[in-house]
Amino acid sequence: MNIHHIRNATLVVEYAGKTFLVDPFLAEKGVYPPFPNSARQDQKNPLVGLPVSIEDIIDADAVIVTHLHLDHWDDAAKEALPKEIKLFTQNEEDAKEVQKAGFTNVEVLQGDTVFEGIQLIKTKGEHGRGEVLKLAGNVCGVVLKHPDEKTLYIAGDTVWYQAVQEEIDAHNPEVIVVNAGDNQFLEGGSLVMGKEDVYSVHKAAPKAEIVAVHMEAVNHWTLSREELKNFAEEKGMSSNVLVPNDGESYSF
Repeated sequence: MNIHHIRNATLVVEYAGKTFLVDPFLAEKGVYPPFPNSARQDQKNPLVGLPVSIEDIIDADAVIVTHLHLDHWDDAAKEALPKEIKLFTQNEEDAKEVQKAGFTNVEVLQGDTVFEGIQLIKTKGEHGRGEVLKLAGNVCGVVLKHPDEKTLYIAGDTVWYQAVQEEIDAHNPEVIVVNAGDNQFLEGGSLVMGKEDVYSVHKAAPKAEIVAVHMEAVNHWTLSREELKNFAEEKGMSSNVLVPNDGESYSF
């Protein structure tokens, strides 16, 4: 497999001969207002531009949208993607919204979805802890499996909690992508993984390669790449935790 990190949670994943675009957030720098009640209210989203052309990004066999928050599925993606492309959502509610945008080949991820011989298994996630969950709404991740590839777990917008441990135990992924910018509002705590969450993932899957994304791209981030790299060094997991810059790729 090859994982090309674009920006935020946007990935282009080449897997078993097919190309998946995950959580397309494709606007030019500074098009959207900052997320409210959070840091950097003077900075518009996205904070950074795309590292490659939209044409290259959307050249995919299928799209996986883990949830419909702006920084995972935006107007630029809706405009750029061909309306007939295969597109997977987490539930019927999201599927209907995507169909309203004109997309005609939409399927809800299940525990046993198969696309072109590749297993796509919807996984659980919690977009924060406590009261903020009501505001954040439902999310999912996805596991990709194929006999010719290592198992890939894209955790999505989730914090570390028991269900993530259960997904790791069930699927034994060799590569795990985590959204690790510790994004948060001024109240309510982490919406996605922070550095201690990443350490918990490592302890749960000590042999896995962990790719940390969703960093430094939208205004409410609180964990920098540099801080996560330093923490990984301190915890002795730096050889297993990869922190890509926008546009960087890894093959596994």
